Amino acid sequence: MSTPTEENYLKALLALSGADGTVSVSDLSKSLGVSTPSANSMVRKLAERGLVNYQKYKPLQLTKPGRKAAALIVRKHRLTEMFLVEKMGFGWEEVHAIAEQIEHVDSPGFFTRMDELMGHPQVDPHGSPIPDTDGNITAKTRRRLSECGAGETVVIVGLDHHSNEFLHFLNDRDLGLGAQLRIHHREAFDGSLTLSYPGHERVTFSKVVGDRILVG
Repeated sequence: MSTPTEENYLKALLALSGADGTVSVSDLSKSLGVSTPSANSMVRKLAERGLVNYQKYKPLQLTKPGRKAAALIVRKHRLTEMFLVEKMGFGWEEVHAIAEQIEHVDSPGFFTRMDELMGHPQVDPHGSPIPDTDGNITAKTRRRLSECGAGETVVIVGLDHHSNEFLHFLNDRDLGLGAQLRIHHREAFDGSLTLSYPGHERVTFSKVVGDRILVG
């Protein structure tokens, strides 16, 4: 059984893993807000348990058991977020901090029942895929809104940025998952987009916003 701190390290390693599956100790320490020596100490403990490949001065890499353990923590987090929104009426901007606490509950049956009550959702309230019970994550083809061009009609299927500030920004503009966007113009100079969606005509969004919205 892992401690909440160990689970947070595993989850951070999974989130930071690059295309080759490796993570630098400095990136890990920055992500978690801890010192490099503290991060080194923890990953050595995880390595002793066979969860991380660790060699001094070399990038870190989750082992197969470590990757599964990390994905199952993510599964608990995302199931909890979905349950809070779907069954308890929380806003998508309210659920992250609560899920951060509940994800450390060591009760597989609890999360299995949660999953069943919701009919086995595939994504969380922000459109991120929920890993299955074996820790597998099914990646779906999605584009950034900023990559789309004039004349396209797309649907918001996820977000690449989940900060409360950004979620409130979207709430204030009546935007959420499933919203259909019709793109009128993409400005060549700065990548800003002029688009329309139900109840809103000819709205302009910056490239920063477009980069954070995923569409299908």
